[in-house]
Amino acid sequence: MQRKTLAAVSVAVLLAVVAAAGLLFWRHAHEPSAGDGLTLYGNVDIRQVSLAFDGSDRIAEMRAEEGDRVQAGQVLAVLDTRTLRLQRAQAEAQVGVLEQALLALRHGSRPEEVARAGAQVAAAQAEVERSRLLLQRLEGAAAQTGGRAVSRLDLDNAAAQLRVAQAQRDAQLQAQRLAQIGPRREDIARAEAQLRAARAEQALLQHRIDQAELRAPQAAVVRSRLLEPGDMASPQRPAYVLALTDPKWVRAYVDETGLGRIRPGMAAPVVTDSAPAVPIAGRVGFISSVAEFTPKNVQTEELRTSLVYEVRILVEDAADGLRLGMPATVRIATDAAQRAPR
Repeated sequence: MQRKTLAAVSVAVLLAVVAAAGLLFWRHAHEPSAGDGLTLYGNVDIRQVSLAFDGSDRIAEMRAEEGDRVQAGQVLAVLDTRTLRLQRAQAEAQVGVLEQALLALRHGSRPEEVARAGAQVAAAQAEVERSRLLLQRLEGAAAQTGGRAVSRLDLDNAAAQLRVAQAQRDAQLQAQRLAQIGPRREDIARAEAQLRAARAEQALLQHRIDQAELRAPQAAVVRSRLLEPGDMASPQRPAYVLALTDPKWVRAYVDETGLGRIRPGMAAPVVTDSAPAVPIAGRVGFISSVAEFTPKNVQTEELRTSLVYEVRILVEDAADGLRLGMPATVRIATDAAQRAPR
C-alpha cells in the first residue's frame, strides 16, 4: 500500500515539475525580451492630387496618359484659347491708344499750336482796332453834320461791333494762355488711371491664357485621366488624378503592448512580398495619440474590437518600387531603442 502511495506521489510531483517547466517555456517564448524586435503589417500609402482647370472652356489637348511619370511644371493639358487671345489683342490695342493720349497730355501744346494761338490773338486785336476806328469816324461825321450824315442806328451798330471784337480778342487771349500752360494735372491723372485700368485688363487676359495650361504641381505618376479633348473643362471637374512619388509611408497599427516599444525616428526597414530579400529603408514617423478600433479590412473578425494605434513608417523609396495599397511588413529593432536616451 505504501509503495502505491509513494508511486502516486512521485507521479504527481513529476507532473507538477513538467507543468511548471512548460509554463516557464511558454512565458519565455511569448514574452518579449530586451533583444526582441517588433513586426508590424500594413499597406503602402501615398498622397494624391486631383488636377482641374481654373477656367471653363473646351479642352484642346491632353498630353499625358495613365502611368506616365511627370515632372513639376510639366504641361499636362491645354484649353482652347482662341477667344482669349483675340480679347488680349483688343486690350493691347486699347493700351496703345491710351499711351499715346497720355503722351500728348504730358508733352503739352506743340510750339505750332502756341504760335497759332498768338496769331489768332493778333487777328482779334486787329479787328478791335478796325471796329474802333470805324466807330470814331462815324462819331466824327455825326458831330460835324449835326447828326444828318450818320444815323443813330449806324452808330449803335458800330459800337456793338466794337464790343463783339473786344470779346473775341479776350477769348483768343485765354486760349493763348491755355496753350502756353498746357493740360491740367487732373486730366493727366485721369489719363494715367485709364491706362492702368487697360493694362490690368491686358494682364488679366494673359493670366487667363496662362491658366489654360494645366501643369503638374510636383513629380508624380498619372493615376487617372478623366477628361478628353473636346470635353468642357471646369474647376469642378478634375482632368487628372496624380499619385505623388514623395513622400511615401506604410500605414500600420500597433496595440498598447507594442506602443511603448516604439518612438518617432526609430529605424524601421520595410519589405514586401515581391522583394522579401531587399529591405527598404524607413523610419517611424507619425504615431497616433488616439486609440481606435482595428480596421476591419486589416485584421480578423476576432480582433475587430481591439484598440490599436496608427503608425506611419516613412520610407525612402528611391527606386519607386512601392505602389499604393501594396502590403508591406515592417520590422523594428526595439532593443536598440530601449538603450537609446529618451
